[in-house]
Amino acid sequence: MSLTFDLHSHTTASDGTLSPAQLVARAHAAGVGVLAITDHDETGGVGEARAAAGPLGLHVVAGAEISVTWNGGTVHVVALNIDPEAPALAQGLAEVREFRQWRAEEMGRRLEQRGIAGAYEGARALANGRIISRTHFAHFLVQTGRSPDVRSVFKHYLKRNKPGHVPGRWAPLEAAVGWVLEAGGQAVIAHPARYDMTAARLRRLVGEFKECGGSGIEVVSGSHTPEDVRLMARLANNFGLSASAGSDFHGPENPYVELGRLPELPPECTPIWSDWSLNKAGHSCGPDPLRREQE
Repeated sequence: MSLTFDLHSHTTASDGTLSPAQLVARAHAAGVGVLAITDHDETGGVGEARAAAGPLGLHVVAGAEISVTWNGGTVHVVALNIDPEAPALAQGLAEVREFRQWRAEEMGRRLEQRGIAGAYEGARALANGRIISRTHFAHFLVQTGRSPDVRSVFKHYLKRNKPGHVPGRWAPLEAAVGWVLEAGGQAVIAHPARYDMTAARLRRLVGEFKECGGSGIEVVSGSHTPEDVRLMARLANNFGLSASAGSDFHGPENPYVELGRLPELPPECTPIWSDWSLNKAGHSCGPDPLRREQE
């Protein structure tokens, strides 16, 4: 029986609504065999997730979703099979979190200028970890009756040219990929079809990502359509990159994105996990060096 992989998920360590233990329990109930904990710019949920996963026999992959500024826009890089204590990665993520904190305060100031008082305090109260994200602001604005749902908040308040938008100044692409490599991991471009890019611009991103040492593309994502999957599979193959699959699950509030509810990778793709070894401690050991020597 083959394992079900879900290599993109979030906990209360960033902007998810389930604790790491709750997330693991839900993944196990959904039939997921290998789960990556990929909180935004944060690895603090990995330890609790691994402790909860051990008795269940679920394999936990240590990861993070790193915020990157590339060519004036924001993209995300999923780090897989990292050592969370690696110095360069830990320092880099700490610096990104410092900017996140300033951004959250500035979002609160801008919303207050538009007559929405207490937004920063409300978002901070909803954040259980060290991260205050736009999602926390969105939930606060829904709770206070400013919008009917999170999607409407982003559309009317938090996107570019809207009252609460603050441009990101995140990690450079080369630096982010370097942190992942130094931590012994693999770097993957997250949900590439979500970015507002032309095909030529996306190819340029993927080319630079590979030059930096990137390993793969998230071909299957909770936000990708079947056509997106086909296009991203072709892009991965054209650049000689592996394919990853992740739901980008944040919580049960969104019934359209569920852990493990993912289509299979297209058969022409090389899975990012094709050379992983999984040990009995309940987590991934990353690429198997013995297998690589044999290939």
